[in-house]
Parts: sequence; C-alpha cells; structure tokens
Amino acid sequence: MKSLKKRRRIQVIVVAALALAVATGLIGYAMRDGINFFRSPSEVIAEPPGATEVFRIGGLVEEGTLQRGQGEAVKFRVTDGGASVPVVFTGVLPDLFAENQGMIGTGTYVNGVFEASEILAKHDETYMPREVLDALKEQGVYQEPGEG
Repeated sequence: MKSLKKRRRIQVIVVAALALAVATGLIGYAMRDGINFFRSPSEVIAEPPGATEVFRIGGLVEEGTLQRGQGEAVKFRVTDGGASVPVVFTGVLPDLFAENQGMIGTGTYVNGVFEASEILAKHDETYMPREVLDALKEQGVYQEPGEG
C-alpha cells in the first residue's frame, strides 16, 4: 500500500515539474519580441546591431541637428558624448522633446541610421532614464545638477 502512495506522489511531482517547465518555455517564447535591449550611441557604433533587431537607444539630442521634414518626419542625432547616431522618426514628438535634452528611442538600425518607431523624452528638468544617465557618466559627459 505504501509503495502505491509513494509512486502516486512521484508521478504528481513529475507532472507538476513538466507543467512548470512547459509554462516557463511558453512565457519565454511569448516575450521574445517584447524584450528591447538598451544601447548607447557608442555601443551602436562599436558593434552595430542587425537590421531586424529592435532595441532602445538613448542619450542627448545633439544641438543643431534637429530637422523637421514634411509632415511628421523628423531627423536628428543622438549622442552620449563619445559617439553620435543619426535618427529618423515619423510621428508626433513628445512636448518636452528638444535639443540638448535626454531621450530614448525604440527602433532598428538600418544602413547607419536609427529608424525610430517610438520616441520618449524626459518628463521634467531633472529626470533622465537610468540607462542614459549611466551611459553619459561613463563617457564623462554628465555632471550632477549644481556641479557646474
């Protein structure tokens, strides 16, 4: 009688472990397109990603590079102080988007140009995304407010 209970318990544990493994695999498979890695302009220039890879780029909008085209087309360059990457975006920019301000864009890098599908701008004068802040500090460009 004890061996039947023991066998049943082992079967339940094995089935539960398999179900957990399948669920984890399905979650990972579903999220594969939703994960966007962050890169600084220096990282993009040093190791250009593939043309189909969707990622985020962040830095400061380089002064004097913002060009508004026809309709909603916009061109500018994003920099981290070490490198600069041209960006093209078609759409409505956030209200706080401006030159010398922090931004993060989501898109692809095709033929040396970052084609953004989404642009995010900082939401006040002190906020900057942690990834952008870290990249700017690494390049020696960023100074804490009041240091200056």
